[in-house]
Amino acid sequence: MDDSGHWLAAKHMQAYALEATTAYRVGAAAEGWVERFNDDYVVSGKTAEARAALAEGLHAWATSTGAAVGRIFARDLPLQPSERDVPELLSGDAQASRQTVVTEGAMRCGIDFSGGYSTGLFLDQRHNRALVRRVKPRRLLNCFAYTCSFSSAAALGGGQTVSVDLSARALERGRGNFRENGIDPAKHRFLAQDVLEALPPMLERDERFDMVILDPPTFSRGSRGQSFHVERDLEPLLGAALELCAPGGRVLLSTNANRMDDRDLEGIARRSLRQQHRAADLYREPLLVPVLAGHVAHTLWLNLR
Repeated sequence: MDDSGHWLAAKHMQAYALEATTAYRVGAAAEGWVERFNDDYVVSGKTAEARAALAEGLHAWATSTGAAVGRIFARDLPLQPSERDVPELLSGDAQASRQTVVTEGAMRCGIDFSGGYSTGLFLDQRHNRALVRRVKPRRLLNCFAYTCSFSSAAALGGGQTVSVDLSARALERGRGNFRENGIDPAKHRFLAQDVLEALPPMLERDERFDMVILDPPTFSRGSRGQSFHVERDLEPLLGAALELCAPGGRVLLSTNANRMDDRDLEGIARRSLRQQHRAADLYREPLLVPVLAGHVAHTLWLNLR
């Protein structure tokens, strides 16, 4: 469109409509991005100027494509987690519910624009959730599960899931997502625990999983006040996950840490595999649309032999 960013082409919008996907990123620039949730949009930018430019670009994109625009929310992209705040309503009906349900193909997911910094679904992981739905793992362990979208994807394929997150509130939203998809959450496990404390008992019980999802926050504090730093702790976390992964299984390694890149993930994966005397093919699932490039989590799949 112009130099304000890269915007979703009409052909991609048509493809989303055909597969009944109503949540996706529509535009991205150097300082942020715009995401669609049904007819509501969230503008995420590093500065007020970036957010204003992206909002202007959104209106131009909607005019050129005929996309409906209901409400527009905005949030900043701070460096520190403590500076994160809920999205602010810029335009649209202030009285309308801040909760909605979006679809990603056959999967439904609850969205809450007032529930915190994140809405409930990380759109930059859509290609990896699509792989989960395609592979249909029989047993999936979802660490740092948040609202359990990876677990929902596996459960829709008939898999048994274990979702672990320190936030009981996030897991309750995950149970809600299961119910939205017609899945009985009582037939799956939801553990409101520190991941590092939850994994050793599973190993003691000789549990094994066909797929393990590792998408930790950059920084967090555990139930006893201990800190988790992804740069320091991702490698031992992967080692524990590999012990729980069955032969021929898969592990997703993912991070949004600014100081880590694809090479860092590959180094962590190779060192952990050597320490565990395991072999795996390292693989990246390709992005489904190019507008996401440059603003996505670094991810790496370990396909164990």
